[in-house]
Amino acid sequence: MSTSTTASVSTHILDTSVGRPAGDVAVRLSARPGREADWQALGGSATDADGRCKDLPALPEGTTHVRLDFAVEPYFEKFEKKQADAQQDAPANRDSGPAVFFPEVAITFAVVPGEHYHVPLLLNPFGYSVYRGS
Repeated sequence: MSTSTTASVSTHILDTSVGRPAGDVAVRLSARPGREADWQALGGSATDADGRCKDLPALPEGTTHVRLDFAVEPYFEKFEKKQADAQQDAPANRDSGPAVFFPEVAITFAVVPGEHYHVPLLLNPFGYSVYRGS
């Protein structure tokens, strides 16, 4: 929850390759009180079955920049294994490249006190997009 002296952050992840929320993705939250300051790790959480992180730590007073780090490689490895098990006799349709091009996604954004920032991640194995939601 934001206050007049702090901002607040929430996020969720949608896997656009299957049109569903991405559950069980680890998310770490870091903050800093200015462009030149060092990042302070605040803790983390994981997305639920609806792709939402409902318990991210609060931001400290004076935060001006926030970073969300999403560990997406384990999610896609689990997803790929489920697909392979379901289609074990199907011919391979992917080259021999990595299963996930972006093993992690780091999103950095500026905040001001008193505002809430909802930052959704739209994800697929070979790309991602983010925006400021509501």
